[in-house]
Amino acid sequence: MIPTLLYGRCVRLNWKSVVFLMMSLILSHIRITQSSVNSNNPEVTPTKLEKISSDTDRSAVTINSSSKSSSDTSHCPNDTLCTDLPNSCLQCTYNPQCVYGAEINVTCVPKTNVLCHADRLKTAAQNEIRRTMVCRYCYQTERWEHGCEQKGGCNSIDSQYKTNCTVHPELLCMGHRTFMKKIPCNWTQGYRWSTTLILSITIGGFGADRFFLGHWQEGIGKLFSFGGLGVWTLIDVLLISLHYLGPADGSLYI
Repeated sequence: MIPTLLYGRCVRLNWKSVVFLMMSLILSHIRITQSSVNSNNPEVTPTKLEKISSDTDRSAVTINSSSKSSSDTSHCPNDTLCTDLPNSCLQCTYNPQCVYGAEINVTCVPKTNVLCHADRLKTAAQNEIRRTMVCRYCYQTERWEHGCEQKGGCNSIDSQYKTNCTVHPELLCMGHRTFMKKIPCNWTQGYRWSTTLILSITIGGFGADRFFLGHWQEGIGKLFSFGGLGVWTLIDVLLISLHYLGPADGSLYI
């Protein structure tokens, strides 16, 4: 039992009740944090311009890349078998009527200025350059399959911004290889993850980690509850180590 002075009266609290209240407070904070993360990183959907562009692309049977990077052949090997050329050195013919997400075979030819030769021991059909790809447009590729131009000076007010993204040269996809996309604004205010973790492990029981990150209300609650009798302290160490608990202003660790 814990004696507590409330409005001049001594109130006794059961240990089980204290632990239950602390766990309820922590779980409530986790739900609020998760909803905040989802609101700061909403699902990105294709813009109206991208949809119009994709509809225009579907009207053509053969879709060629229009970006400068796709026409660069300086990295392509010379005097090699045409079937051994990398995808970035090929120009392929796509079928816009394919089923999205399905693996399809496409026929390709070497790009202009790429020197290669066919295998004389094979037939013309065997020397035909065929590649396997996933039926999709370039703007539908995953985040790790294209690179985007980063914007400097963005902040929490500008949570997302439009920029040019270009798919990797070796990836085969339909449509324009460079496209516009909304990406999250990754910014930082100088909070170090290592410093936060050390504070949480050493004096996190007094709410130092929460005060450091700007979570003042939780820090005060953690201070007067002695780290939630140790439970809150252990949970915060785990959340910080997993990068789940970050600065209150929404910035990233450095």
